[in-house]
Amino acid sequence: MLTSDMFQYIGYFLIAILGLYVLVKVFSWPLKILFKLIINAVLGVVLLVIVNLIGQYFSFSIGINAITALIAGFFGIPGVIFLIIFKLFL
Repeated sequence: MLTSDMFQYIGYFLIAILGLYVLVKVFSWPLKILFKLIINAVLGVVLLVIVNLIGQYFSFSIGINAITALIAGFFGIPGVIFLIIFKLFL
């Protein structure tokens, strides 16, 4: 038979499950954003490498460092275009 202690433990268990669900939801959102930024940064570096491979035939290169990788990673293709224009005119 169920006693009051058992109801108390069931209540604690349900509260713990609800708390765990909320905790996972709260922390999964920033992780998704962080994962997306990492993927964009990798794709940005790949775009920069492609630009450098094609640019070697025209004596053109963009240095791959933290700043250019962040610009290319955060803004994607428009960021790489900005870096190309920046390098050409400045």
